[in-house]
Amino acid sequence: MIAKTPPMGWNSWNTFGANISEQLIFEMADRMVSDGYKDAGYEYLVIDDCWSLKQRDENGYLVPDPAKFPHGMKAVADYVHSKGLKFGMYSCSGILTCAGYPSSYDHEYQDAQTFADWGVDFLKYDFCNFPENADCKNRYLTMSMALKSTGREILFSACNWGHRDCWDWMRSVGAHMYRSTGDIFDNFRSFVGIFQSQLNRLSQSGPFCFNDMDMLTVGMYNKGNVAIGKPCTDDEYRVQFSLWCLAGVPLMLGADLRSMSPAMKELVQNPMLLAMDQDAECRPPYLVNKRLVCEPVEDRENAVEPLRFIEDQLYTFLKVLSDQEFVLAYYNLYEKEQEMLCTFSDIGIPYASGYGLEMTDVFTGEKLGKVRDYHRVNVAGHSCKLYHCKMVKF
Repeated sequence: MIAKTPPMGWNSWNTFGANISEQLIFEMADRMVSDGYKDAGYEYLVIDDCWSLKQRDENGYLVPDPAKFPHGMKAVADYVHSKGLKFGMYSCSGILTCAGYPSSYDHEYQDAQTFADWGVDFLKYDFCNFPENADCKNRYLTMSMALKSTGREILFSACNWGHRDCWDWMRSVGAHMYRSTGDIFDNFRSFVGIFQSQLNRLSQSGPFCFNDMDMLTVGMYNKGNVAIGKPCTDDEYRVQFSLWCLAGVPLMLGADLRSMSPAMKELVQNPMLLAMDQDAECRPPYLVNKRLVCEPVEDRENAVEPLRFIEDQLYTFLKVLSDQEFVLAYYNLYEKEQEMLCTFSDIGIPYASGYGLEMTDVFTGEKLGKVRDYHRVNVAGHSCKLYHCKMVKF
């Protein structure tokens, strides 16, 4: 079955944009295997936009750019498959793709069969240049049915940026994952804003159809196609990756795997984080509390009040996993260190229950032992603390 848990893989867009080639894809496939990504669960290798010629052929078929893919897409798919990976490609529901290449509007069945003949296992389906008078829901349904008509098992990654409240109907049209946000960029505010925008919609994400919060920028350090703004720190990338895992959404890497730093490679292959994302129950996180940052006003002479309050900065989550396990997560989105507190009665374990938690740090493996009634921790600015927990009786 496709997408029983959130799909995992790598996509070319965030780093390379239009600068893609057969050789690049071969090298990424090699790295996914040799550097442990495949063994960690990353199985889809996806080519994004800009892979074709600017015109279809005389019979209306899409044509791979021979300068980029001289042996054709079937050869690329065969190489990816030879590595034990699955091969993905890109098209769009509009007249042209986002970069102005031929797209699949009114060509759904022809293109779906073409992709199947090439050996495609994953289709990212975008929403650029969509006709104003067309029916968005119907066109995504049409491509879903076209893919099914081929008889090949192809994951349908629908990307319509949230139009027509897509979280309400993407599962019903047969999508396996759906983008309901704008594009991610390689900076802290971009990925934090995406997560915050989807927090109330993650309950409409689950087995066989997942909310897609876009491809990860972890490890890019402002090098690549979506680089804009201040480069992220390792702590900020830790926030991004763990938020995606906490949310239980698809994990599509976007960095150049050939130059991934050891710290970032360790992060995206962290077994506790991946187990959280891939948990069989696929439950969204429970927001325990969201608190304001309170700090003194510097100009006290002209201030109306001695303190100022900054919203949407401190988040505490509980994620319920299978096998009677849990994750307790603290996120400090403010720039300075903050003390954070979780009262266990807020996560359904009051003191009178006689139970507490046995806690292990997800990043360091440090065991905190048994904790009862509450847990208090200092979290650095733009950072997080996550703990794998089991309920224990005192």
